[in-house]
Amino acid sequence: MLSRIRQAETPYLRDDLDGVEVGDTASVAVRIKEGDRERVQTFTGTVIKIRGGGLGKTFTVRRIVQGEGVERIFPFHSPILESIKVTRKGKVRRAKLYYLRDRVGKATRLREVLGPRKPKKAKKAKPAPQPVAEPEVGDAPAVENAGEQVEQTATHES
Repeated sequence: MLSRIRQAETPYLRDDLDGVEVGDTASVAVRIKEGDRERVQTFTGTVIKIRGGGLGKTFTVRRIVQGEGVERIFPFHSPILESIKVTRKGKVRRAKLYYLRDRVGKATRLREVLGPRKPKKAKKAKPAPQPVAEPEVGDAPAVENAGEQVEQTATHES
């Protein structure tokens, strides 16, 4: 049953509006019809909530207008949405930012993600170690040197 519903929703899903996350400051361009005219109005604010899935997926944007908090809920896949532009990426540790409702002024600011980090400089590659040639039967080490090494280790132990 559920898979049939997902199949029926698939042609209506929009894939051009991905990339918005909770904590981002976004400008949402909305088509507004006034009589026979149609115009585009932008609503800029902080995304405080994303909920749902499929065609019912929505996000809530909050901004302060003349000292009063205004929240607006937008459906992700609605045809009235013209575009969503993320102006700042916010770094948050919550899925829902309801605590911003109680804050005023500078307290509502979120940490900003400043973009991808630069890759670290590559270190100079060390030359590969040369394989040690195995001694052949004719190149046996001198017996005198081997005896001295044994004597030295014996003297250090005693």
